[in-house]
Amino acid sequence: MSESTQPQFELRVIPREQHCISRKDISANALRVLYKLNEAGFSAYLVGGAVRDLLVGGHPKDFDVATNATPEQVKSLFRNCRLIGRRFRLAHVMYGRDIIEVATFRANDDDGTGGRELEDGRLVRDNVYGTIEDDAIRRDFTANALYYTVEDFSVRDYTGGFDDVSQRVMRLIGEPELRYREDPVRMLRAVRLAAKLGFEVDPAAAAPMPKLAALLSTAAPARLFDESLKLFLSGHAHKGFLGLEQHGLFKVLFPESAAALASNSNGALRAMVLRGLANTDQRVHEDKPVTPAFLFAVLLWPAFCRELARLQSQGVDLVQAQQRAADRVSVHQAHLIALPRRFSIPMQEIWLMQPRFALRQRKRVFRTLAHPRFRAAFDFLELRQEAAPELSDDVDFWREAQGLPQEALAERLSSAPDGKASAGAPKRRRRRRRRDASGSGSGDRQE
Repeated sequence: MSESTQPQFELRVIPREQHCISRKDISANALRVLYKLNEAGFSAYLVGGAVRDLLVGGHPKDFDVATNATPEQVKSLFRNCRLIGRRFRLAHVMYGRDIIEVATFRANDDDGTGGRELEDGRLVRDNVYGTIEDDAIRRDFTANALYYTVEDFSVRDYTGGFDDVSQRVMRLIGEPELRYREDPVRMLRAVRLAAKLGFEVDPAAAAPMPKLAALLSTAAPARLFDESLKLFLSGHAHKGFLGLEQHGLFKVLFPESAAALASNSNGALRAMVLRGLANTDQRVHEDKPVTPAFLFAVLLWPAFCRELARLQSQGVDLVQAQQRAADRVSVHQAHLIALPRRFSIPMQEIWLMQPRFALRQRKRVFRTLAHPRFRAAFDFLELRQEAAPELSDDVDFWREAQGLPQEALAERLSSAPDGKASAGAPKRRRRRRRRDASGSGSGDRQE
């Protein structure tokens, strides 16, 4: 923000008796950093999301500190400290696996040293140091510009954030369009934090989003992947998805899925996606493991189905069409969100296993049960059943098959008509084994 556009606020000090933050709810290591900086003559505050979350009764996992000490001065105080970052120089004070991030107060104006750089309106370097007032005004949302001090256990508010937290409003500091152009990912942060906290996005902050949504495509794909994980794997994926749709952001992040959902007249695909996200939220709240592979399998399934239908309409063989559709959707999406191969490959395996659930031949059944991705693929089948009740027979069979001893399952399959499959299941042509010069079956397709 330029000096002419900087909002002007007055300091408000909220004394201990007027807020609910207690030291017993703060990381002991964060308190250790705050006290040591104070003892060395520096100002130091717990800042940002931790203060915000504590005020709404939450339990923060991360505790960040802001100070007037430079990164080098912080490092000189703590032997267990390392300096990181070029775009934004930070100090990490490490206590085992617990890392307390310490940031020096930043200013908004360029002091001519080269510490602050803008490219096409986007902030790409921000290492000009300033006062706590400067630091508060340059933060993104008022709810994130609150400072808690152990000097007198008060909360310091320079932007009106204390009232906004009380009223559960996500309000941008400064002119919204300018702030989004500085960093388009702020639009995602607004949606994510509103979903997480049960806040409403301030109308002034929401208004520019549909017009500026396309700017998200200029953000680094790796950064958008990280933001997607924060949005969808923190227990508020269902609300986050609705927020993305409401503000015109989903169609930029997941354009092919958005197009598929728009063309799905009966809404079955959207219902499945919403149910999958709700299931993910439930698993997070129950402290069960969740994986990005399954999450993206849900989010990109509409795109996969649409591409598969397109290829089949061109006469491409079903098996080939499935693999091509999976590859194309993965590659196209990676231009926006950098989904690592360790997640994209399992995601594709989840999709490509779906046709196997319609096949009941003995060998195929045991191969499917032994597949390392079976559990995730079966969970996905159950999810599909909610949008396609005709899959209930497959779901019942495989649910029972998992619980049967191997001998009992083998006997049951032997007594069933050979090759029995669900009605309407696509028939897969058996491929002939091609032998190489050595006579080995190198042409066999692996199931």
